[in-house]
Amino acid sequence: MTHPVSREITHAHHPDDLVVLSYDARFLRRKTLTTQGGLSFLVDLSKTTSLEAGDAFVLQDGRVIGVQPAREDLLEIRGDLTRLAWHIGNRHTPCQIEEDRLLIQRDHVLQDMLAKLGAEVTPVTAPFTPEGGAYGHGRTHSHAH
Repeated sequence: MTHPVSREITHAHHPDDLVVLSYDARFLRRKTLTTQGGLSFLVDLSKTTSLEAGDAFVLQDGRVIGVQPAREDLLEIRGDLTRLAWHIGNRHTPCQIEEDRLLIQRDHVLQDMLAKLGAEVTPVTAPFTPEGGAYGHGRTHSHAH
């Protein structure tokens, strides 16, 4: 069976359909995805790309498939956010920074460390859209010590 193909990413406010992807699944180059409406299509990008909410795949036939972050198991962190963000960043952990909280993927070791640092840590389920790296847009893996 031949699937429609997308080799292009755009930004779309009113897509024809949606794919709901976790943070890890939004980092891809070549993969078959299935939309909420049941359409399977092949993503075949020229390079590995980090996708965010509002990004969209353009299929060869012109249809636009929007990207929506999936709800994931996360830790909500409250307290001295500047200090806590430093400790999270020092461990190269993806972190979503909001005005009154931080969100990270669930990790019992980090949960224990943050609690010992005085953080209020609560398991939550929410879409996860962490900050991109300082050395490029989206995710970066080239930072070396």
